[in-house]
Amino acid sequence: MGLPPMVCVAQDSFQGKIIDDLRLREAILELPDNKTEHLPGYLPLVSGMPVLFTENMATELGLSNGTRRIFHQLVYEESSVDVQFQDKNFPTNTKFITHPKYALVEFPNCKLDSELVKLQTKIIPISISEQTFLFDVKELIAQNVAKAAKINKKPTKISIKRKALPLIPVYSMTTHKSQGQTLSKIIIDLVMPPGPVEVASVYVPLSRVKRLDDLLIIRPFEFAALQVKPSTAQREELKRLVRIAKTLQNAFH
Repeated sequence: MGLPPMVCVAQDSFQGKIIDDLRLREAILELPDNKTEHLPGYLPLVSGMPVLFTENMATELGLSNGTRRIFHQLVYEESSVDVQFQDKNFPTNTKFITHPKYALVEFPNCKLDSELVKLQTKIIPISISEQTFLFDVKELIAQNVAKAAKINKKPTKISIKRKALPLIPVYSMTTHKSQGQTLSKIIIDLVMPPGPVEVASVYVPLSRVKRLDDLLIIRPFEFAALQVKPSTAQREELKRLVRIAKTLQNAFH
């Protein structure tokens, strides 16, 4: 039999104390990472899986926010209590890690001159990060209490401090997250959500690979998505860059 699935669980605290209220804890853990300063509540980990680094650790070495890397190993403390979480997204035999120390992650393009002691080349230990975010508890309290709080202008948002690994799985990513990356193979969706569509919404995902054979569009889309014109601000910026280029050419000729 194989090893049980492993999920790293964030440590959330309120006013210096670990949150022990089950309903509140689950609600906070299930928040999307874009509402928790990009520290996920649940982080499933499998050796060899691609992950996205979510903070600037050492940009001069290539350890920066948005870089796509490979997870190798999790180093953690064994808990004396077998903690179970009521999350239907994971199998019943999932091993939940509540006290991680660090993750060993491969950064292929890391600019370190030499390997770290006792670690393979390009393997970097990623330690726990700490962030603070707000959570609105009004959805968890009774409707009459929430209404009374609103009438009395009492705040319903609480400040949560989270400790977790600054990594998220790269099963998928937004156009914004993919900017600046060159990927081996991608599947993209060009059906745009309601609202204004920017040039980058189409150009960025289409330009993440070097060959057309490595690109798959997941479903039919409106051809109009490919005909989006730059905004006025973008056109002005392009004109500004052209002027700078001409000035530099004249200066060096």
